[in-house]
Amino acid sequence: MERQQQLYEGKAKRVFATSDPSLVIFEYKDDATAFNGQKHAEFSGKGELNNRLSAHFFAAVAAAGVPTHFVELRSPREQVCRRVEIVPLEVVVRNRIAGSMARRLGLAEGAPLRHPVVELCYKNDELGDPLVAPSHAAATGMATWAQIRWMERSALTVNRILTDHTAAARMELVDFKLEFGKMAAGIDRTEGSADAHPLGPDGLILADEISPDTCRLWDRATGERLDKDRFRRDLAPLLEGYREILSRLEGVVEPSR
Repeated sequence: MERQQQLYEGKAKRVFATSDPSLVIFEYKDDATAFNGQKHAEFSGKGELNNRLSAHFFAAVAAAGVPTHFVELRSPREQVCRRVEIVPLEVVVRNRIAGSMARRLGLAEGAPLRHPVVELCYKNDELGDPLVAPSHAAATGMATWAQIRWMERSALTVNRILTDHTAAARMELVDFKLEFGKMAAGIDRTEGSADAHPLGPDGLILADEISPDTCRLWDRATGERLDKDRFRRDLAPLLEGYREILSRLEGVVEPSR
């Protein structure tokens, strides 16, 4: 399989076409951004860490039955993924009050929630990824009601899986962001994790990335932030946190089933 022309470049990744029309290559960059790109820096080695971490998280959720776009690691910075059309919604799951939720509601950061909260945000940096109601998303054509319900259910399933997985690594999953994509009709689905489990409406699967860029992960004992908040808030060296997350996750031994 050959890497071909670049299809897209975002803040943290580049996406390339391949000689297989059903597959793309994600190349993780060393860039770190915050506040919709207003703060920016580069950290040598960040791309490799996020590539490995995202692959690890996708493998964990796929093993539990969630269809994903991840196929395999290709190189230290690259992974092969199913080609999808991204739904223009970010699905955020919150287990504690933090970040924008704390600011919007004037509540103490770190306060517990009685149950996980699922939010939808319109994926648009120029508008600041605004919070939208499910009825907004359905009425404006961002997604159908069936897609919205499936994404919300899948996000809660991912939350249960990753909450347990990170707890075994002595971390608390405070919140995280997911994106979903539609596999094109007619694409060969005979290989890869997306085919082992039922797809969502119109071929929906979990896509994009799951990494410390998109999750808040706190040490369970001390509350130390190990994720991108270290960069957002100038708290501590960024890569030390990412390396600690990877080290802990790779040390987890899953119980036999």
